[in-house]
Amino acid sequence: MKRFALDPYIVAILCMVGLASLAPVRGCLAADFGWLTKAAIALLFFLHGAKLSREAVIAGLTHWRLHLTVLAATFALFPLLGLAIVRLPDSILPGSLAAGVLFLCLLPSTVQSSIAFTSVARGNVAAAVCAASASNLLGIFLTPVLVTLAMGARGGGLSLGELQSIVLQLLLPFLAGQFARRWLRGWIARHARVVGWVDRGSILLVVYGAFSAAVTQGLWRQVSAMQVVIVALVCLVLLALALLATVGAARALGFSTADEITIVFCGSKKSLASGVPMAGIFFPPAAVGLMVLPLMIFHQIQLMACAFIAQRYAARPIEEA
Repeated sequence: MKRFALDPYIVAILCMVGLASLAPVRGCLAADFGWLTKAAIALLFFLHGAKLSREAVIAGLTHWRLHLTVLAATFALFPLLGLAIVRLPDSILPGSLAAGVLFLCLLPSTVQSSIAFTSVARGNVAAAVCAASASNLLGIFLTPVLVTLAMGARGGGLSLGELQSIVLQLLLPFLAGQFARRWLRGWIARHARVVGWVDRGSILLVVYGAFSAAVTQGLWRQVSAMQVVIVALVCLVLLALALLATVGAARALGFSTADEITIVFCGSKKSLASGVPMAGIFFPPAAVGLMVLPLMIFHQIQLMACAFIAQRYAARPIEEA
């Protein structure tokens, strides 16, 4: 049963949701907290830039068929599935939650868990490093474009001010991290635990701020327990379709089992670490909680499902690995 246990990080996020529900930040403190959150987002993407190895990405570009397959799943298949889901009637899935599901479909893949599951399953780890890194790098550019195109029809889209926020809070810190990597990579390697705490702590801060704003606007009066269950079922179906599509595409295109594993784990995931801070930039504060709720549910489901799948792949004979 250990592999089905809740991820401790998800437990911490749920605690932030509970804290925001009981003691949300309000008034003048909310404005100050908003500036603190923006600084945390900038720091988060600075660290992403400093951690990302350009050498690994460049070395992995030679396996272009695999990377194109992963990117097609992440930035083409998922958005199409999301557009289909938002057509569900409001009696099944309210429009605000359907928009959150669509938003998660527009995000890049995870990095750490994609690589970790590929390693457990004895897949092509080097290709997983490159594919997941490339997905996150391109996501900084593609996700805002996809949000504008896919959610503009729903009254969303990005204004000039929001685009400036993306550049200032995401792109510039990321590029600064890449530039500073030559001096910081040794320190980051020696203090990986500290960097991890800062990374995850930034997300917890953003989650608390997002749900505080949502709670003060009546989040839990808008969402019922049954609707949360429906969102979980929608996320289950979404993940199942993505897994089936990536397995089918990998086998139809003649990839080896090791490459298939990489495609499955890199092409079926969505990044909580990128999604939460991006939501804070793309959407009004009162709407962020609703927008990231499906992402938080999907994140936990993908961890449990992929842990089981990785164990099944790992059980194959050694000579096949």
